[in-house]
Amino acid sequence: MKELRENQLESIMKGRRSVRVYQPNYRIPREELTAIIETAASAPSSANLQPWRVVVVESEEGKKKLRPLVMFNTRQNDTSSAMLLIFADTRYYENADYIYNLAVEQGKMPPEVRDQQLGMIKSYFPSLPPEKSSEVTRFDCGLFTMQLMLTARAYGYDTNPMAGFEADQLAEAFGLDAERYVPVVIVSIGKAAEAGYPSVRLHPDQITFWR
Repeated sequence: MKELRENQLESIMKGRRSVRVYQPNYRIPREELTAIIETAASAPSSANLQPWRVVVVESEEGKKKLRPLVMFNTRQNDTSSAMLLIFADTRYYENADYIYNLAVEQGKMPPEVRDQQLGMIKSYFPSLPPEKSSEVTRFDCGLFTMQLMLTARAYGYDTNPMAGFEADQLAEAFGLDAERYVPVVIVSIGKAAEAGYPSVRLHPDQITFWR
């Protein structure tokens, strides 16, 4: 059996902790946050339609607005370098032409494959029932969010994913169309001031079924 040697990815994954208190005066440079988001956006998504949208709340004004909406997660809001609000764009399929034309322009896809894929996308995704469309976009946003946290760890930052927030108020509070943009998760990011607790995981024998 082959063994992993000097595997940085394993170290990043197993070293990740949910950190709730950060160094309050530390600010992540905007170019680094942009690079983290760009890397995270390499995550797979249904038909490569990339439904995730990110609102970066880093200003004092923005955090003051967010504070009453994050319930019991105020420590993260008050001390983090930024709070990343991850939304699902319910009209994600409207970017299909742009994405697939760009793939052809960059030589990543033959025109005939683009045409075939676009035909399928335009007949399938817009007609999905709302609950199924929500399932698709939330799943994809989850993949993006996990890559976001691991990328942040690779840059030397810590994160905490949060589901405790006022979902019905979040989009409107930050100037987004609440009918179109659905909040999925909030991720705090910064330099840890208090280490996150290590946690246990179920053994593969407890979560795997061999058939």
